[in-house]
This record gives sequence, structure tokens and C-alpha cells, in this order.
Amino acid sequence: MTLLFTRSDILRSLEIPAVLDALRSGFGAIADIDPLRVRTGLPGPGTATALLPGLMPGIPAYTVKVNAKFPGATPALRGVVCLHDLTDGTLLALLDSSTITAWRTGLAAALATDVLASAGTPEGTGGVGRGDRTAVQAEQPDQRRTRGVAVGVVGAGAQAAMVLAGLTALRRVDRLVVQDVAPARAAEFLAGQGIPGVVVNDPRAVAAAADVVVLATWSREPLLTAADARPGLHLTTLGADEPGKVELDAGLLSAARVVVDDRALAVQMGALGNVGLGADAAVTLTDVLTGAVAGRRSAEEITVYAPVGLPWQDLAIAWTVYQAASGHVRTIDFLS
Repeated sequence: MTLLFTRSDILRSLEIPAVLDALRSGFGAIADIDPLRVRTGLPGPGTATALLPGLMPGIPAYTVKVNAKFPGATPALRGVVCLHDLTDGTLLALLDSSTITAWRTGLAAALATDVLASAGTPEGTGGVGRGDRTAVQAEQPDQRRTRGVAVGVVGAGAQAAMVLAGLTALRRVDRLVVQDVAPARAAEFLAGQGIPGVVVNDPRAVAAAADVVVLATWSREPLLTAADARPGLHLTTLGADEPGKVELDAGLLSAARVVVDDRALAVQMGALGNVGLGADAAVTLTDVLTGAVAGRRSAEEITVYAPVGLPWQDLAIAWTVYQAASGHVRTIDFLS
């Protein structure tokens, strides 16, 4: 029998700390198989994408995800994640892909952002000077919880909200700076977070006021350049996940410490290749988390996380949901 997981079924089975742990483990133990991310345009405004195979050491299953992406729809991404038994291909489960994708993209981004961003402002102070930032970097990672950061959001949608939910589980967020092409949507986003903040009218104003900036847009033109990024800033760019989509220009990426989830895909259809940069412009989050390379190398360094999204991340979430399945989940026998 195949289990069927709707959005509400999935949400009943997920908790942010457990998913963060699963993703952290996955980045440290990715299967030695090149991920495939196949995309094609459709007549009209949509695209179709398949990600396969989702594999992780120690999990006796794999995933194949099939999505349709339509910018004007709500949600913009629709499809299914197919969870198969690794030994004989049995279809174990079908899961709503919009929910799986939002969680794995948002929480993987939160994990990377926490790893790469500076420690933030000491509790009870009004700011951190250049010398103080150097001292902050020498502290242990768990001390970041006691130091607040100002987080900027460019593109006030569900994906940015998921990043923020993950980031607040990892460190203290004291202030939000929000911008969206629809100012009313930015105001609604801010009101729903329960964190003090302000709505601004331009991405550059976000970068000027925040320690961390999360961009999650459909932009095909650079929203920020090197001139907009002050020393010590961290940026997570989620919108550049298909050919032609750009949020940060080549000058900014060239000046920053860029970390990606997969270098080949980042060139093929992500933030690097979309502005004419090659794979040597970045390191991977796996290398950072395993200690093979350094992430942020100084308090003054500008850092960028620029993922495209990998199939194993779908498996990490889908397997967590499948393992937590209870009697309320519906089933179907496709072979009947």
C-alpha cells in the first residue's frame, strides 16, 4: 500500500529542530551520486522540474520529485514527492511537494545562514564596533543565541517565513527589515512574525539596516550589487534557482565568500552561472560543515549562501514524515 500525505498530514509530522538535525546530518553524509535537476519550460508562464534521485546513507529509500512552478499561482509550486523502497522500487508514499520543498529549502537555508552569519550584537548593547566583531567571532557557536541579529527580508512570502522560523530556532533575532514589491504584503509579513521591525521600499535599504538578508524573489535582474553590501553582511539568495533568475550581481558574488549546495548545479542553473561565474567562485556547505574548508573567515567578510536545492533534501523530509506516519494517513493500492 502507498501512503498519501497531504499538506496537513505532513505538518502534523514535522518539527523544526528534528528537521534541522536531519538536514545537518545530510549535508555531512551525501550519497556519492550526482544529483539530477531536470527543468523544462511550458507553454505560458510555467515550468516543470524533476529532482532525482534523493538518496542519503542509512535510509533504505529514495525520492523522485516532480513539480510544476507557476509564479502567479498560490502556492507557486505544485506537485508530488514519490518515496520509493530502495530494494525493489515499491512506492511507499506520495507527498505534497510544495510543503516538502518549503520546509527543506527554508530550513536548509536557515542552517547555512546560522553557520555563515556573524554572531550579532551583544545583549544589552546598541551595536558592535569593528574590534568587537573580531572578539565575537572567537566565541563558541552556541553563544550566538545570546546575541541578537537584525534580519532583512526581500520577498515577503512563505519561503522567507520558513527561513525565519528556522533561524529563530538557531539564534536570537531582534529586528526585522522587510521589503516586497507589494508593500501591503510586506506589512502583513512583519505583523505575523511577532518580532519588532520596519517595512522599507528598496532592497538596498534592507541591506543597509540588517546583519543578515534573505532574498526569496522571482527577480531576473540584480537586486543588490557590491556597493550595497557593507563588511560583515551575510546574504542568503534563494530566488536564483533556475536559469535566468538573478538576485545578486556578479560583482557582489565575486567580492564575497560564496557557499552553495552543489557547485555544478550552481553554474548550470543557479546564482553563479546566471551571472557568468564558474564553479571556482564558491565552496560547498558540505565542505564547510565537515570542516574541509572555512565558512566565514573574518568578521569583516561578506558571505553568501546560494543554493539551488538538492534531491537528498527532499528525502530527508519525506523519510521523517513517513517514519512518523500514524493511522490517520490515507492509503491507496496502485496495483489493484
